[in-house]
Amino acid sequence: MRPPNRNRRLALIALIGGGLAIGMGLILTALNENTQFFYNPSDVVAENFVAKSETFRVGGLVVEGTVERSGVTTYFDMVDFERPMPAPIKVTFNGQLPNLFLEGQGVVVSGRMISDTEFLANDVLAKHDEEYQPKIEYQDQLES
Repeated sequence: MRPPNRNRRLALIALIGGGLAIGMGLILTALNENTQFFYNPSDVVAENFVAKSETFRVGGLVVEGTVERSGVTTYFDMVDFERPMPAPIKVTFNGQLPNLFLEGQGVVVSGRMISDTEFLANDVLAKHDEEYQPKIEYQDQLES
């Protein structure tokens, strides 16, 4: 005959172990569903490109002279920083662009491809170098 405390301890250990296993499974499932992969524009327009998820991020350079605005919708072309591309990716974004968004600057867009060279962005992140200095407007300068 086993002591009653031993049975309680074994049941408690099994219960805690099962709870930890279920918790880890839920965390890993949630992380896998929220993963967004990052690609270069030249990889995205390549013939054999297959994204690992429906939504992903693409980082490149905004082509100068291609930014067009129609209400809150913005259209622009994006190319790779380092490699030549046969055609730029045409990006469509509905919403407010970040303040640092400029032609000729780096940008990271998150969304999905709607054709071989068209990207529908859900989010736009502007990239800048470490030398960025924001224009500071002091309150006393605005009043004069």
